[in-house]
Amino acid sequence: MPGKVSPDDLLTHVFQRTGAAETDETVLQGPAEGEDAAAIDWPDGEDTLVVSSDPISLAASQVGQLGVAVATNDVAVSGADPRWLTAVVLLPTDVDTNVLEEITHDLDAAARELGASIVGGHSEYVDQLERPLLSLTAMGATEQYVPTGGAQPGDAVVLTKAAGIEGTAILAADFGDELGVEPAINERAASYLEEISVVPEARIVREYATAMHDPTEGGVTSGLLEVARASDVRLEVTRDAVPVREATATLCDAAGVDPLQIFGSGALLATVPEDALEACLADLAEAELEAAVIGTVAPLTADVPELVLDGESITEPIEDDLYPLWEQADRET
Repeated sequence: MPGKVSPDDLLTHVFQRTGAAETDETVLQGPAEGEDAAAIDWPDGEDTLVVSSDPISLAASQVGQLGVAVATNDVAVSGADPRWLTAVVLLPTDVDTNVLEEITHDLDAAARELGASIVGGHSEYVDQLERPLLSLTAMGATEQYVPTGGAQPGDAVVLTKAAGIEGTAILAADFGDELGVEPAINERAASYLEEISVVPEARIVREYATAMHDPTEGGVTSGLLEVARASDVRLEVTRDAVPVREATATLCDAAGVDPLQIFGSGALLATVPEDALEACLADLAEAELEAAVIGTVAPLTADVPELVLDGESITEPIEDDLYPLWEQADRET
């Protein structure tokens, strides 16, 4: 089954096997469900080092740009400015020699745009690969680490941009020809890949937020549940309040998928205290960044954290709606 490892398996096989982290006082945040990055207290320093790693496997024309965005998003939503990157580039042995040039060119351009330095990594050709695989580690420093698990009852739930930005671009790229939508819709959706970074809005929202999170696999719904579980709270969200762009709605309707349950990179989820909400939204608007209040944080009423979406209680992790589409396409080819 493709996709993320289940929270139960992570708890059993990953989160409890962290070397000396359990007794290392410099580890402020280690591996945990929903948390976007690790946080390390720099010895004899005032800042916290935030570190996150992410793999990505796409066409060479996209993998460099998206790899930088995906890795740096997790650092940004933890309250830090992405500053350093390492890149591991694995290539099929029969790949065209221009592919490495294309990937590294895009890595360089994307990192420069964010002001981040690529400080190391590894490049290798691998027989078993069918397409390039890129894994980046991003690092940054912050005076105020912002966790996924910091949401407090009474906070407002804020979403920047819209739901399903990355998933919309994927639908256009992988299924656009079969879905029968207008070419202009597919073209608009493909352009959403340029909006995957949430670094600009994170730099604003971190001044106000109790929690921030980068919704990826499973979309906004999964991201909201991860915030609830990490914070041990209940999130009450109204579906109609969640922004969904026209191209997203059109493609999702044609594909029969939920726009709130497809890859959500490009949006930032945050919880903001009520007394800071107006200032936060005003600063985002001044920077011409879209944002909407989609719900509230409430105390638990049951034994487990939950997302209440239009009255429906969601407590267990969900699968991204795009995986069944890929599986069906594989069966048909």
